[in-house]
Amino acid sequence: MGQLILDVDTGVDDALALMVAARHADWNLRAVTCVAGNTSLEGVVRNTLTVLDAVGATDVPVAAGAARPLLGEPRDAGHVHGSDGLADLGWPRSARAPEAIHAVELLRREILASPEPVTLVPLAPMTNIALLLRTYPEVAANIGRIVFMGGSASAGNASPVAEFNVWHDPEAAQIVISSGLPVTMYGLDVFYSAAVEAPDIELLLKADDAGCRLSGQLLSHLARVNGDDFRLKLPGSAGLGDAGAVCAVIDPEGLETSELRVEVSLSSSLTRGQTVVDQRTKASEATLPHGHLSRDSIDVALGVDGRRYAALFLDTIRSHDGK
Repeated sequence: MGQLILDVDTGVDDALALMVAARHADWNLRAVTCVAGNTSLEGVVRNTLTVLDAVGATDVPVAAGAARPLLGEPRDAGHVHGSDGLADLGWPRSARAPEAIHAVELLRREILASPEPVTLVPLAPMTNIALLLRTYPEVAANIGRIVFMGGSASAGNASPVAEFNVWHDPEAAQIVISSGLPVTMYGLDVFYSAAVEAPDIELLLKADDAGCRLSGQLLSHLARVNGDDFRLKLPGSAGLGDAGAVCAVIDPEGLETSELRVEVSLSSSLTRGQTVVDQRTKASEATLPHGHLSRDSIDVALGVDGRRYAALFLDTIRSHDGK
């Protein structure tokens, strides 16, 4: 069984990702760590525990981590995720408390205790992960791969060129990307390509299972907020967003990647947080000193089988429904 740890800023689509990770039969969700991003750290912890309870994953340890980026100020995304970060649904809150240790300590404990290398999936600003790699470099030996949702090889969303998670803490993202570990960037180039269609959302809303109903409500919210986005091909559909990165871990054959050099822009206010992806193909150009990016290559997602991942998401979420 695969060993999985998620780092989240829950967040509507982080919630969908948590559900897939907790319910897939072939993966063991060892832990979830929380970082400020889509909403405050306190809200992220609250939402994460609530979502895990809804899908029956009450034994998964959760810990609070960084409340702000390494250098910058925290900035939320309430305009997308609602004032509480979970679409203001009023879903019953969990009575559980998080672990009484910092997220970095939980990450270290679970990575080193895992019987096989862990797949680490950051779906948020990568502050916790950067702190982990700098504080406890020995964990790298038991991390099989990092698959992060963030960045873009084309346009951004937080700025014209920068995606929100990387833009929120670009220094942390640079640390992770340049760590030397196997890394996959699941960015905006594929983010909107996996989407659940309106009839399937309606079926989720009518399900007996609480997790199915919650996922239906979250998808309905996304369909309302992002329904006019030109990248969503069908009216009334909702993008899986972060959940697509978990689907890429479960079923990597549905993802098209290229091994490319990536570096994060850290200085200019115009490009800060941009993932500069070197897609040049001629070796003579790629090795010129004046234009050579200094970092090792990572796998960059450039295409995805959206229908395949939507079906994987629905099958996994419905696996506990009595209907």
